[in-house]
Amino acid sequence: MGQLSFFPDVDEKEVRRVVARQLKQYKALKVAVTNKSEQIDEGKENIFPILNSEQSDKTIIVRQIDRALENALDEVEREIIKRKYLSQSRMKDITVYLDMGLTKDQYYNQKREAIRLIATALGII
Repeated sequence: MGQLSFFPDVDEKEVRRVVARQLKQYKALKVAVTNKSEQIDEGKENIFPILNSEQSDKTIIVRQIDRALENALDEVEREIIKRKYLSQSRMKDITVYLDMGLTKDQYYNQKREAIRLIATALGII
């Protein structure tokens, strides 16, 4: 008899790859949305050439990832994701878990769960 699970069987590596790519894009999109808002506040529009007119998609993506990070993760999971994927410098896993005072096993279990929760919250899985 198979074990019951709330989550469907998925390729963990593929989920991790997709979520990591979305989080990397999120950093740039968040800046783009903030810049656009600033331009509108200043009464300016399109001060840079626009090759892609999907501004509303950018705003929705940023809001939904913000919501996933704030509401789907606990403090430790959120901190792992912020340090690993959203910091200005590239952080290695060992640096993150040593800085946070976690064991290697604790770190990887928390990171795996955080990625799965983000993927679920965003409808990726």
